[in-house]
Amino acid sequence: MAAAGAVRLRRAASALLLQSPRLPVRELSAPARLYHKKVVDHYENPRNVGSLDKTSKNVGTGLVGAPACGDVMKLQIQVDEKGKIVDARFKTFGCGSAIASSSLATEWVKGKTVEEALTIKNTDIAKELCLPPVKLHCSMLAEDAIKAALADYKLKQEPKKGEAEKK
Repeated sequence: MAAAGAVRLRRAASALLLQSPRLPVRELSAPARLYHKKVVDHYENPRNVGSLDKTSKNVGTGLVGAPACGDVMKLQIQVDEKGKIVDARFKTFGCGSAIASSSLATEWVKGKTVEEALTIKNTDIAKELCLPPVKLHCSMLAEDAIKAALADYKLKQEPKKGEAEKK
């Protein structure tokens, strides 16, 4: 219920920034001008928001943050028995570019193998979202979150010391 309210609030704020009848399009406020329409789309309609069961053996969780700006990103992946990422979720506390980067990252990892997901680079995310140089750290966070989630998943796949000794 709270998530729906947050989405409505973001949409209302975006509508005020982007469609204000008092400001012609060429005179939009600075915050609205900084965001490309792809960022606004992922911000207003974030894909794959939520959480997966972090205790599950087939779920990897990556939690990363940028102390300089205060952005925090949690990205989770769910991997099937064949090593394919079948689901991804995120929760991000940060600016529109951080939320958009997280949203796009979850879309891109779905359907990929664990190894294929490792090839996703921050530069690809930044290029797709048309991020300005001042927002590149957001795409770096997304790449770091993907790598952290994959590392957590791989760690869970290793046999525990007690299990390895039994065999």
